[in-house]
Amino acid sequence: MELIEQYFPELTPEQHDQLAALDDLYHEWNAKINVISRKDIDNLYLHHVLHSMAIGKFLPFKPGTTVLDFGTGGGFPGIPLAILFPDCQFTLIDGTGKKIRVAQEVCLALGLKNCTPIHRRGEEETGHYQFVVSRAVMPLPDLVKIVRKNIAKEQSNALPNGIICLKGGDLQAETAPFRRIVQTEELTNYFKEDWFRQKYCIYLPL
Repeated sequence: MELIEQYFPELTPEQHDQLAALDDLYHEWNAKINVISRKDIDNLYLHHVLHSMAIGKFLPFKPGTTVLDFGTGGGFPGIPLAILFPDCQFTLIDGTGKKIRVAQEVCLALGLKNCTPIHRRGEEETGHYQFVVSRAVMPLPDLVKIVRKNIAKEQSNALPNGIICLKGGDLQAETAPFRRIVQTEELTNYFKEDWFRQKYCIYLPL
């Protein structure tokens, strides 16, 4: 939690308590249903929570923003973002029922009213959202094909509606089809830890 407090000093007491509760909740549920690598669970805040919250550094969502977390797994990036932006509405979907159950139980334990995890594949999602977020679920061109139908028309944020992805490594090939409009931000611009090197926030307006 020291990491989170360092980069997000404006957290309310409720937000602080909710984020602090993630450690016990994910350790408990990960022992039952493996949604985070056993080797990685002790790096929960650096590798998963803070990583997810990078999207909030890239674009602080305005109140009322609707967000779809595509391929959320156990709730990332959606749950940390829902805590960070309590006045926005988050829908979390994943095709694996066991993983969604973890996200549902975590939301229930936290009392998160603005976060709805649903067992559903992206192709089956019919709702409309201002932004679609994801963490390295699939190559960007494939993601665009699936979620283009889900981007809402009404605008309310500093950037046009679209996709915001967290990805790492060499992204030239998958961003090439969108090179005129895609925006890439290295996460070391927000966080100084070495783990964030060559990790990026990718924004594509749709």
